Amino acid sequence: MVTIRIDGESREVPEESSLASVFTGRDPLCCVAVIRPGTQEKETTENLQILTTKGEIRVEISASGRIPLEGPGFIESLKLHWEDRYSAAFGPFPSENIPDRRPHLYERGDLILGCGGYDPKQSYLIFSRMRHSADHGTGENGGVIGRVVSGRGVLDHWGTGDRVTEVIPVISWADTARSFTTTDQELLLEEGMQIVTHVDLAVQGYGEDHIVTDCAASVEHLLLALEDGTFHVGRAASTHIFDGRRTQIDVPPELKGPRREGTVTVRTKGQSKGGVYIYTADVPSNPAHTVVAQVVHGIEIARLAKADDIFCIRASPARFDLIGLPLGEALRVAAARGVKTQVDSQAGDRVVVGQVPGTTLEVLASGTVSLITEPLSRVIDIVLDDAKAPDSSEIFRFLTGLWSHDVGQVPAFFIFDDVYLFKPAIPKGVKIIPENIPQDEVPAGALAITNESRKGVGLVGIRVSAHKEFGPTSEPFEGTNIIGRVVNPGVLKNIREKDIVFIREVKG
Repeated sequence: MVTIRIDGESREVPEESSLASVFTGRDPLCCVAVIRPGTQEKETTENLQILTTKGEIRVEISASGRIPLEGPGFIESLKLHWEDRYSAAFGPFPSENIPDRRPHLYERGDLILGCGGYDPKQSYLIFSRMRHSADHGTGENGGVIGRVVSGRGVLDHWGTGDRVTEVIPVISWADTARSFTTTDQELLLEEGMQIVTHVDLAVQGYGEDHIVTDCAASVEHLLLALEDGTFHVGRAASTHIFDGRRTQIDVPPELKGPRREGTVTVRTKGQSKGGVYIYTADVPSNPAHTVVAQVVHGIEIARLAKADDIFCIRASPARFDLIGLPLGEALRVAAARGVKTQVDSQAGDRVVVGQVPGTTLEVLASGTVSLITEPLSRVIDIVLDDAKAPDSSEIFRFLTGLWSHDVGQVPAFFIFDDVYLFKPAIPKGVKIIPENIPQDEVPAGALAITNESRKGVGLVGIRVSAHKEFGPTSEPFEGTNIIGRVVNPGVLKNIREKDIVFIREVKG
């Protein structure tokens, strides 16, 4: 048997075991971080992985520092004893500390061995949250025994009831010859190997007993961008990795702050606005970035990830979005998350087309949500053709709101014969190039958008019956991009000009 660690937990597996043998039901596209043991690093590096109830941090112990890991009951004693804006202390436990009874200067991330009442039997591990001067009952050298090198954002999340759950001696994994990301399911597991399978995020403003909504809009964008549970590395730089799948989306600049290792931001200005960044090194704040979350597990993946890597990621809390759900299902989801509901009507079969408040943090903070519904008989179900018209389909989702919810809306513009026209607002700069142009005949129920070759660019149309000359927007074929089809064309008879029409995307 060989002993490995998976996400910090020790596990014994048979020799010659592969990655596939320890993981089942995992998305094969998602990579894991593999940190191989290295004798040289282990001899020269004194790193500790400290697991807490609010996330994990990594500490580099100084040459003169020492933590009494082997002491009986040491881990059990590490409960948060006190905390303030400057520092947080875990303990107490006995030590050989000799206090010198004078203040010392500390920097953010310093790990301090101090004591209460100048009594070494009441010693504490003290984490400095910010630069400050204090008498922590330390020795004459100030008591700094190490420094937090990963997960500093976790320091700010500790509160009443938190504790250290485990302290694990680890080796350096900065050597990318021995540490890497992989999707190779046949990789053989080695004695002492560490595997990190996913990244966990704690979003800004969310706590189990207190929720702050100052960043509700930018956090909602993050939850939407990562809703599928994956992070796609579009760029891997020396200080950060970047996921650009939701760029060119307006995000408000809600919280400017330092971008320390493990900080997650969303860009609010520039060509990459809407992109999600995870920082792997400390850099100064930037007015074009708003802070939205903190990595509390799996920073190793972010540090080792390469461009085009995909890895699993989880944000807490999960997004609260009932729009697009049948009313009955929406009520069940809300009840399961402890949220009370107010509904405009429960008559007949209905679908949720709106919710107030609109963001996850606001809903969870208030504990109540108001639901706006429509009868199913007034909701058009569509299937979009991403295979043949990927760009036009994405533009349609953006114009109608389907990019953020399962139900979108668009105003009815003109209705005649068997043609229904809709006119969404087209933002400046949106280009609809010719794509999936019909050839011989437009089938009944086809959904289309007019492309750049015609003056009516952006006009959306549905044609109830087949036609061999004009598309669903009544344009010639060369001006028509077919983007999908209507599943329930019978609903169209209930639409009148100037109505706000609700559209629901369904699969297949």
